[in-house]
This record gives sequence, structure tokens and C-alpha cells, in this order.
Amino acid sequence: MAPSIHAEPSPDWHRYTTATEPPGPRSAVVYGAAVPTEESLKLLGNVEGKRVLDLGCGNGANAVVLAQQGAKVIGVDPSTDRLAAARERADAAEVRVELHQANPADLAFLRSDSVDVAISVMALAEVDDLARVFRQVHRVLKPEAAFVLSFPHPAFAMFDPTAEDPLRAARPYDQSDPVPWSPDGDVMVTDHPRTVGTLFTTLQRSSFWVDQLLEPTAEGTAGGAGADIARHVPPTLLFRARKQGN
Repeated sequence: MAPSIHAEPSPDWHRYTTATEPPGPRSAVVYGAAVPTEESLKLLGNVEGKRVLDLGCGNGANAVVLAQQGAKVIGVDPSTDRLAAARERADAAEVRVELHQANPADLAFLRSDSVDVAISVMALAEVDDLARVFRQVHRVLKPEAAFVLSFPHPAFAMFDPTAEDPLRAARPYDQSDPVPWSPDGDVMVTDHPRTVGTLFTTLQRSSFWVDQLLEPTAEGTAGGAGADIARHVPPTLLFRARKQGN
């Protein structure tokens, strides 16, 4: 049975991604709200001519940037609405992005060892069986290829921006229940937090080795309690992992 993931993102998630999407086209891959972009982090390297898998591509913003940089992009998302938006974005930018509606753990349409780089931005937080997803990504990646992924930071999920004192921890770090959180201090979304250790170990057990783990604090956030928390606690957790073995 495939890992559980919502086929359609919640209305709040649609509102959040719309509210935090900067006007006009992107110039760099974005890993989360108000955190450094690929332009400064340089996790992907030169993608020109490479096959890049964008897992949970959403509205295609990152996929289009990668295609504009010369990558052969394969975008995968379970949502028909998000894929329609991605097609519109790619058409408007006059770039080609290969799009598939699929569960992130069902990549049977991709051959083994056929992808040069994989990326997943804030798309796997609601997946129950991450190990299965990671194994599928491992299968399609070429040896030693990079898998760059971001998650809502589990430490950020400890705080409640609606509380009287939003900078006081309201939940335990290692909680397993879904929690609402506000990346921008306005729109609330639901996340299924996993600890840094759990994510790191799951990657290792899926035959990846992690060569970068980043916890950037937010920069240039708007007002609001969620933004205030993000200036003290990193809202985004970033990994760059590389495929080991076959």
C-alpha cells in the first residue's frame, strides 16, 4: 500500500503558498518562506543538461526556474490543481517541464539510475512512510547523485503563534501528532513534524549519506507572531543527501 499523502493540498496550504509567492517569475530555487535561496546556498550545483526530479513540484515555480537554467525537469505532484498551475507557469515561461500526477512513492514511470538530481521542497511533511519515498528516489537517482529536500523545522512546530506568549514553547519537540503552524504569521497550515534525528536516520537507512544539513533562520520576514518566532527559531530544515550503492 502506498504511503498516505493528501491528494489535494488543503485550502490553507493553497492560501499560504499563494500569499508567500513573490510577485513575478522566480530567479532562483526557493526552499522555504524567507530563507536563503539556491542562489546563496548552492546545494544543486550546475543543472544545465541534467535530468532533475522535482518531487512535489506544486505550482511549478522551482521546476520552471530549473528548466530556465537548462535542466530537463520532471515534476511530480499528487494534485491535479497544482499540476494545472505548473503547466500554465511553464507555458507562460516558454519552457518544457515533464509533469506527472503521482504519489511520491510511486515513481515506476522513471527508470532506475536515470535522474541526475532530485529536489523536494516542503512536499513530504504529510507522507506517512518516508522510507518508501526515499527508497524510490534512491532507485531513480544515478550513483552519488544529490537529493536536496526541505521540511518545516520540527523545533519551529513547538511554538504557537496564536498563544499569549508565542516565544514560549507550547509543544514537545518529539511530538508525533499533527500540529497547525504559521510560516508567515498569518495563514495556518497543518504539519506532521519529525525530529531532525528521525529524518537523518531515515535517509541513512534508505542508503543515502547526508553531506549538508542546514537550519537557516528567516530573513526579511513580515510582521506577525509567526514571523517573530522565525527570527529566533529556524522555520526550515534542509538536507543534501547523496545516493550510496545501487
